[in-house]
Amino acid sequence: MDIRALKIFSHLTRSLHFGRTSRACNLTPSALTRTIQRIEEELGTPLFRRDHRSVTLTPAGELFRRYAEEAVARWQALQRELADDQTLRGEISLYCSVTAATSILPRILRAFRQAHPDVQIKLQTGDAAEALDRLGNREAEVTIAALPERRPGSVVFVELARTPLVFIEPAGDAEFPAGSHDPIDWHRIPVILPERGLSRERIDRWFKDKGIQPNVYAEVAGNEALLAMVSLGCGVGVVPQLVLEKSPLRDQVRVFEVEPELMPFTIGACTLEKHLANPVLRAFWATVQPGDDRGN
Repeated sequence: MDIRALKIFSHLTRSLHFGRTSRACNLTPSALTRTIQRIEEELGTPLFRRDHRSVTLTPAGELFRRYAEEAVARWQALQRELADDQTLRGEISLYCSVTAATSILPRILRAFRQAHPDVQIKLQTGDAAEALDRLGNREAEVTIAALPERRPGSVVFVELARTPLVFIEPAGDAEFPAGSHDPIDWHRIPVILPERGLSRERIDRWFKDKGIQPNVYAEVAGNEALLAMVSLGCGVGVVPQLVLEKSPLRDQVRVFEVEPELMPFTIGACTLEKHLANPVLRAFWATVQPGDDRGN
């Protein structure tokens, strides 16, 4: 088996999701399945337990996971040692939302590529609420995420931006004049909530502090889905202002004020402290922001 197969296997051990790994590794689902089957055939034992609901590692899979990760790490170290110059080589995996990919990352990636053109950048985009989970599950080495108030001690970060959380309603829809009523009739107005993540935590806290039981119309994954539902007149919701400013739907919704305002987001680049032992990660971190990278 080759190094690419080991990398694919290693990613699947972290994601435990065939669809997610096939997208991240630029494979069709059938090609991913064939790759795993070939490895299992060579080893003569199943490495995963699969059913309609979950994917888990077998005991043999756990043993082979450690071997694959060590083999990939040693291969990358060998590549660096064999290089006949000081050129940095290797790869780095990033995960962020579409908004971060278009508004925050371009400056960083442009500078990094200019300094280290031989490093391969693997960028995945998705729901911002998953960013820290992807980091903890080792599906990405760096994520752009809204920083929680209590941050894991193993995570180092660099603050990149701050953005308010704002309530939005459909623009020009007389059925949702939320911003024109004081107090707002939250029992009448349908609310669209994010399924999970820091936005959900802060919205839930805001309603609880005001003693309000919101009229929940739907729970959705991702700010883009929430914006789409609000623009269609399904209800009101909350999004980071940065997301709203970059959205093609920004003219189809409008912001309305509430008291007190929601706690804003601090957005940062995050990685695990142990990742900084990798020269590629150290170089990327220096590009993000030289100097002290640990938050207070």
